[in-house]
Amino acid sequence: MNKTKILIVEDEPIVALELKTEVEKLNIEVTGMVHTQKKVLLSIEKNEPDIILMDVKLGKGNDGINIAKEIQKTKNIPILYVTAFSDDNTMERAFSTNPLGYIVKPFKKEDLKTNIQLAQYKITLNTVSNINDDYTCLGEEFYFDTKNSHLYYQENFVKLGAKEKHLLSILVEANHAKVLFSDLEDAIWDGNKPSASALRTLVYRLKGKLGNNIIDVTYGYGYNIKPLH
Repeated sequence: MNKTKILIVEDEPIVALELKTEVEKLNIEVTGMVHTQKKVLLSIEKNEPDIILMDVKLGKGNDGINIAKEIQKTKNIPILYVTAFSDDNTMERAFSTNPLGYIVKPFKKEDLKTNIQLAQYKITLNTVSNINDDYTCLGEEFYFDTKNSHLYYQENFVKLGAKEKHLLSILVEANHAKVLFSDLEDAIWDGNKPSASALRTLVYRLKGKLGNNIIDVTYGYGYNIKPLH
């Protein structure tokens, strides 16, 4: 499972290290800490970050907003500004690059965390919306290819057994409605009565690959895919 990758563009070493520390607490990989346009572009080509934390005033004539515009000529990498400047002119220039967020220094750790998590969520939504209609988002960065009965976590293929595929296909097709235990057993075991624990064991195995937050159970009744919120 791939981590989100963030590039930090900041000319003050102490601030850069503080940002790095807070970002890594979120289980995010920091691909580099740089502060010139040349190093930014080289780092992007080498490490392909998912998000860039960008200061505005970078010293020695380097301007974060101009660097962002240069990046956007060839790449579609979301920018999250972290800067001491909150004047109207700077903010107007920054907003022209359509950033994911704008945090004013000295930043609060909780604000940084919230903005990064929101950025991750928006990136996930954009990724899913660009996938063709055969793909259904299950939440938790899982999605299911209904045409081929393939499960993915982010862009990674997750191998399923034949009955696991069948079970997940039925639940996805039900569109969050409960599916009766008896209906699942009839469909998956072709009308043959399985053992009392067979369905429960199958769901347990599938949850081992999906986690516990996607399939819901109503005891004595049935299973469903939890609605996204």
